[in-house]
Amino acid sequence: MTDSAEITKQAKSNLAFALQILPKDRRDGMVTFYAFCRVVDDLADDPDRPIDEREAALKAWKQGLESGFENPDPLQLEVIALMEKYSIPVHLLTAIIDGCLMDLRPQRFGTWEDLEQYTYKVACAVGLASLKVFGAQDPASERYAVALGHALQLTNILRDVGEDLSNGVRIYLPLADMARFQYTERDLIGRVYDGRFMALMAFEAERAERFYREAIEIMPKSDAKALVPAEIMRSIYQTLLEKMKRDHFKVFNQRYRLSKARKMAIFSKHLLRLGATA
Repeated sequence: MTDSAEITKQAKSNLAFALQILPKDRRDGMVTFYAFCRVVDDLADDPDRPIDEREAALKAWKQGLESGFENPDPLQLEVIALMEKYSIPVHLLTAIIDGCLMDLRPQRFGTWEDLEQYTYKVACAVGLASLKVFGAQDPASERYAVALGHALQLTNILRDVGEDLSNGVRIYLPLADMARFQYTERDLIGRVYDGRFMALMAFEAERAERFYREAIEIMPKSDAKALVPAEIMRSIYQTLLEKMKRDHFKVFNQRYRLSKARKMAIFSKHLLRLGATA
């Protein structure tokens, strides 16, 4: 088993679930890409390593991608081969690393426009690189990937509010949005759950929903088959967002997830739709 396959096997993720529908060669490519994303994300989040050490490791990855690795490990060799095979621009992978570097030290995002730069790096760049492996050809698919990336990352942010507070007091909710509902950083750190918090979360959820709607409207029919894995991801995360809304965002004391049966139902729906259009 390759390094990337082992990493993907160990990680239970919605992306890994969605990749099952791809042809083997493209699935193998996405397994390598997913492993890269997993490794750099884990580097940023590793509590057992000093921040300076994590930063150096991430920057070594970035420099290696830009200028070549002196002694590449097996995963790095796989990533280089992947970039060459599918013509993935290096700036997309280095953008992902830049997003991980932003996670090393707690910071605050003043406005959505500030947060948008972060979500582009950690999610939209992932989607844009994935398009290459999926085989998407229509230029409109790039706008689809950007809209979907913002939607998925916003959903992640809402789901992980409580978890991020425990992980270095990370706060991704824009401070201007918090002020709009008179909900303070102190309230958030204190996990104050009240009408202000629910209104704030509903406001952010509506922003995510707008991006989901935009992605649906933009998705080109010519790339419908290539984008099935992305559409599975969209359905899973959109359903997850709806679940949080129905439950009034009790994110301080639970982590929302979909059951395997629910995800299988989503997978089957898209598989049937793919068969109908084949």
